[in-house]
Amino acid sequence: MAISIKEALQIIDTIEPKSRHQLVCLEDAVGKIAAKSYKAKYNLPNFDNSAMDGFAIKLADAGKRVKVTQTILASQEPTIEVQKGTAIKIMTGAKLPSGTEAVIPIEEVQIQKDFIVLPQKIKPQAHMRFAGEDVAKESIIITSGQKLNAYHIGLLASQGYSYIEVKKNLNIAILATGSELMMHYESLVDSHIYNSNTPALLARAKELGCSVSFNGKVEDNKDALHEAITNALDADLIITSGGVSVGEADFTKEVFTQMGMQILFSKIDIKPGKPTTLGKIGNTYILNLPGNPLAAILNFELFGRFLINKLSGRNDPYIKPIRTHLKTKLTNKPGRDTLVPGQFDGVYFYPLAKRSPGMVMPAALMDGFIIVDKEVKELDGEVKFIPLANLTSTTFQELVSS
Repeated sequence: MAISIKEALQIIDTIEPKSRHQLVCLEDAVGKIAAKSYKAKYNLPNFDNSAMDGFAIKLADAGKRVKVTQTILASQEPTIEVQKGTAIKIMTGAKLPSGTEAVIPIEEVQIQKDFIVLPQKIKPQAHMRFAGEDVAKESIIITSGQKLNAYHIGLLASQGYSYIEVKKNLNIAILATGSELMMHYESLVDSHIYNSNTPALLARAKELGCSVSFNGKVEDNKDALHEAITNALDADLIITSGGVSVGEADFTKEVFTQMGMQILFSKIDIKPGKPTTLGKIGNTYILNLPGNPLAAILNFELFGRFLINKLSGRNDPYIKPIRTHLKTKLTNKPGRDTLVPGQFDGVYFYPLAKRSPGMVMPAALMDGFIIVDKEVKELDGEVKFIPLANLTSTTFQELVSS
């Protein structure tokens, strides 16, 4: 019996990732998953400082003419205190001298040689930055399972971290199955077609930060499949497309089962892609996708992408849908939950007019998809758009409750 999309996602959510870590230099950590949480070593700023080029003053001197007694540059230590009737010239980032009650920008004062005239109204603590207001010492700045981007690298650098413990890249093996398929580097012969699924899935897994190997084209016979699978079992995840339906030469799932695959789910109440299967042999997970190109891509984006994030140890493996609206009314054939690819312009979602499961072009045109409930015959108004780009991540609980 086919399970629902939600049930399939719940099964993926129960998976416990392997704990394999490595130490990398800070600049090489971008795109990696943090293997542990990191705390701030220092306050940021580390000391009270000026947010502007200006003058450190007393509030009681508002509107008055005061004498400038010193200039403090960034990296210099103040040597005197701000006194009533005086001002200390200070540069952006320089340490505030004792007694500072506000900093007035240079452009807001009248300069008269060694004196300045202050504005009538001065806000207390204006343009003053205080130690720890950006980052407090001992606060958590990076959480275990967080995917690191360029600006996380900058944050870690601000705390003097040179090496970061990260999770090792997920190893993925991709098999091309089907005697009728030829690889793009081969000369096409009659009754054969080029394999678009394998290069696309391989490239997408790389985009998602995985170490990917192509384990070759496999003919539609059980011995060849058995050998190819055996050679791929050192991977964390094996991805195949095709051979999971009910055709006479569809041996993929059968051979995996004969080799001891524990089936976690098989057959989903979805179109396209009902035969999508997830299993496990030892420590290796197996994702069998449909052979039709668009069906394979859509089911990879819905299940495979989340599976990769989960196995990689991310603490936010699911992509949060974007609430948007259909540009035009969408008709649907009820019976199964339907994946509809389309384009999102920031305001509206446009379903692609041509989206047959066997097509290749829709996958190249789409920037995401929606899921139409199996009971719906006609859809209008608000929809939940699932983007291909990781615009916003979320937890599984937030995903299913949104």
